[in-house]
Amino acid sequence: MALQISATNPEHPAVLLELPWDVPLEKWPDEYLVPLPRGISRHVVRYARAGDEVIAVKELAERPALREYELLRDLDRLGIPAVDPLAVVTGRTDGAGAPLEPVLITRHLRGSMPYRSMFETTMRPATMHRLMDALAVLLVRLHLSGFAWGDCSLSNTLFRRDAGAYAAYLVDAETGDLHPRLSPGQRDYDLDLARVNISGELLDLEASGALHPSVDPVEFGHEICTRYGGLWRELTRTSVYPAGKYHYIERRIRRLNELGFDVAEMQIEHSAAGDTVTFVPKVVDAGHHQRQLLRLTGLDAEENQARRLLSDLESWMATQDDHAPGDPLAARPEVLAHRWVRDVFRPTVRAVPVGLRGSMDPAEIYHELLEHRWYLSERAQHDIGLDTAVTDYIDNVLPKARSTLEPTTPG
Repeated sequence: MALQISATNPEHPAVLLELPWDVPLEKWPDEYLVPLPRGISRHVVRYARAGDEVIAVKELAERPALREYELLRDLDRLGIPAVDPLAVVTGRTDGAGAPLEPVLITRHLRGSMPYRSMFETTMRPATMHRLMDALAVLLVRLHLSGFAWGDCSLSNTLFRRDAGAYAAYLVDAETGDLHPRLSPGQRDYDLDLARVNISGELLDLEASGALHPSVDPVEFGHEICTRYGGLWRELTRTSVYPAGKYHYIERRIRRLNELGFDVAEMQIEHSAAGDTVTFVPKVVDAGHHQRQLLRLTGLDAEENQARRLLSDLESWMATQDDHAPGDPLAARPEVLAHRWVRDVFRPTVRAVPVGLRGSMDPAEIYHELLEHRWYLSERAQHDIGLDTAVTDYIDNVLPKARSTLEPTTPG
């Protein structure tokens, strides 16, 4: 059987053909590989360079490779945080003509880390709570979309900085199934698997001495259930309000927005007596602040990053009331947002030397600078300004920061 590459982008096959597909993945020469931290996997996985991109290459049988490829494409269409599927390579043979396993190729998620790399230095319990929050949000989003993961765990997740918190991405969809809607039993099964897997992974870390002594692996396994349950109830519960109190519905929607979700479809019913109104959010979409920031500025960021950038944008807009008097277009939010990106955001980020940024993306850098400005202003008891904060951050914080995924602590 001849070598075949099924790819999502017509440009990828030509670049991928340059890789040594006639060599088992575990024996690929170092010249093709990129030394990035890898999580635990039941398959052989390597990071390699393909043109200008870094890709993750995973060997597995043809049928699960093609199935996972299609599932990842489905998740991409649904807007679920997961690695991007690029291609499946089949028909591999070695130099003697013996068959080699097919591979699934995904794009490396820039700035992400597997959980084991994050525990190379003992992680504080507060940071671990943030990981559970991120994983709970991911699992809720999957279940709202009808996706049963089948193997939710820290090992099957990648984490990225997100303005003092974390964003979780699904990295292994091999065991997943997509349905129009999940039953409570399907969700409970997924959640119980997550509890068992997380407790087991943390017990393994405890045995190796990499777990903080105050962390109970079993309790943290239960924590994912608690955090998932609270978020799921908030997003799906039925509310009954007195008739005429329609601002209660608006308040509930604002609460969902604050959690980072939009209500795309809702059901509102009056009682037979006409004295109450029942409100049920029927379809809830994540990424409220992401979409708002993208619409206003064109910047694509994680949800918490977007929330922080929007807050700074709104504060800056409040100081621009006297700009171009008599020109109503100059005061439009879209115009002001464009000026903020051009005159504030981009110059601030560009002031940070590329060599000191590590894995931080521009939105995370800007968030860190805002945090450092707040810290210095609190210490000085007055606003020290963004330019001063940038200079101090470059001189005194970045040179000391280690290349880890934990957010930099001001000061």
